[in-house]
Amino acid sequence: MNIEFAVETSQLCRSFGSFCAVDHLDLKIRKGEIFGLLGPNGAGKTTTIRMLCGILVPSSGEGRVLGYDIARESEQIKKQIGYMSQQFSLYNDLTAIENLRFYAQIYGLNQDEVEGRVHELAQMAGIQGMENQLTVNLSGAWRQRLALACAIVHRPPMLFLDEPTAGVDPASRKDFWNMIYEMAREGVTVLATTHYMDEAEYCHTIGMMYQSRLIAQASPQKLKSGMRDTLLEIDCDQPARAIQVLQGVNRIKDITPYGLLLHVSVLASDSSALKTINAALKKQGIAVNHIDPIQPSLEDIFIRTVSDIEVQRSNPLGKDE
Repeated sequence: MNIEFAVETSQLCRSFGSFCAVDHLDLKIRKGEIFGLLGPNGAGKTTTIRMLCGILVPSSGEGRVLGYDIARESEQIKKQIGYMSQQFSLYNDLTAIENLRFYAQIYGLNQDEVEGRVHELAQMAGIQGMENQLTVNLSGAWRQRLALACAIVHRPPMLFLDEPTAGVDPASRKDFWNMIYEMAREGVTVLATTHYMDEAEYCHTIGMMYQSRLIAQASPQKLKSGMRDTLLEIDCDQPARAIQVLQGVNRIKDITPYGLLLHVSVLASDSSALKTINAALKKQGIAVNHIDPIQPSLEDIFIRTVSDIEVQRSNPLGKDE
């Protein structure tokens, strides 16, 4: 394995009966990088993490984590990583500090190390003053912080986070990611799965997964700048009706509701598209507040990439319809 990379996979697959959950995954994650695996539920993210953690054996292909083979050396991998699953096993009948002590002992810290490490993690997670509360009484955001502290109690060089902020409010999600940044600055490699598009902005590199396959991989900025189309944001008084009208304008490649706004993609070379769209809406009595070119969000990139894949599947030979 190249010493640059904490994770490398080649043609990694996992099937459950006739269902292929992960399909020929090629992945490279540099040491010290925060890598986000982004995609909807059912895309294959959790299955990927479970294979990399040595919990699931691949059906085919190869993978290495920290130099260890995921199929043959899973026990060595488990000793070297931290893993926070969607349902991390905190013990509700223990206090916050008792959970930390328990996991410190489980991971093999000697008695002299335990109290110092537990105190350090309580400070990092910001749970001072709540150490003696039963875990069941902690809010979701504080349980999340405690779960992360328990996952890294043994100072692992690699951390796997599976949907770590699901169901947590935006402010608490930001605080959580600040903690992740601190660890990355200390050299810890992080692989996190998420279906929150805005959350993926925190990652150095993003891998987009859709229907078991990796469909894009790059930094957030590179993904955005690589969009070949021009994206227009439309603010009008009848967005639902505007979608129906614009579906009849053949110069438009894609229309996506974005709250009360519409995001419309057109060919970058189509300089008159904005005027055409404006005229089509006004002709139907739809008041247009503004139509402006904007930089795409990661959600726009994901939707556009998926749309291109579906078009290619429906017309594999590229014939004009």
